[in-house]
Amino acid sequence: MVSNVHQYLPAIGFSKIKKRELENLLQEITLRPDYQESAIDFEGNQFVELRYMVADNVGLVLRGIYNEDDEFILDYYYPTYFGESISSKNDVEVIKQSDKDNYLVMCDEIRLGVNLIFQLQNMGEFLRNNIMAGKSGDRTIRLAALSLDAKIILPLYDNEKSRIKEKMNNKKRIDLFEQAREGNEEALESLTMDEIDLYQRISRRVTREDILSVVTSYFMPFGIENDKYDILGDILDVKSLVNHLTMEELYIMIIESNDVVFEVCINKKNLFGEPAVGRRFKGTIWLQGTVDFS
Repeated sequence: MVSNVHQYLPAIGFSKIKKRELENLLQEITLRPDYQESAIDFEGNQFVELRYMVADNVGLVLRGIYNEDDEFILDYYYPTYFGESISSKNDVEVIKQSDKDNYLVMCDEIRLGVNLIFQLQNMGEFLRNNIMAGKSGDRTIRLAALSLDAKIILPLYDNEKSRIKEKMNNKKRIDLFEQAREGNEEALESLTMDEIDLYQRISRRVTREDILSVVTSYFMPFGIENDKYDILGDILDVKSLVNHLTMEELYIMIIESNDVVFEVCINKKNLFGEPAVGRRFKGTIWLQGTVDFS
């Protein structure tokens, strides 16, 4: 029995599902999953994950254990989308949640200016490689997100020259951040002066321009939950999928925000506007991802 209908089920095409229908679907998945894996955690406890896909890389994940009668006992479930784009190569810290057998990943992403936290999708691989919870160095990360509320924003008018200049400035800024973290006082002073100059330029522009003309992209924590974010970014690619159970249409978009590339899945009903390459995506997301532990 499930205690609730997951908040993010509409993102993968279950906008009208009722609790009884969900219970029947989850029961069916336990009998005929598309994918199954198991592992033993650090305390010797069994871990089992079942997956059922409703579209390419889109589906439901069930986690729990098998009892002595070989019956699957559900601990929790969640909707998911598995991204394929490489988002980052970074040191990561894997953190076990206290309320359930689930892991979050945290990494210091300089390009975003925040400690990035997301739900670990490939928990079985993590456990099978006998990697203890804690810090782990230089891992490939693929980020994917679900969204319930977003809109399409028109792109800013710019040219190739200005885009190249912006990327060079961002790279310079990241280099200065890394030097400042290592104790370089000149780099810290340069960053401080850049911040003052940026603040002054923005203050002048917002008096006569819309804020979305001034801010090209952002990636900010949203609410009190660690893995929720409010984002604005450029659409690099977009495609449509259909949930084969409900026939609801989904959009899959590759987004670039603050030079970080990740993928977003959203129900067409929850997206205001028509997505297209070059336009911008503005919305709230629940961030998930895989980490290469091999």
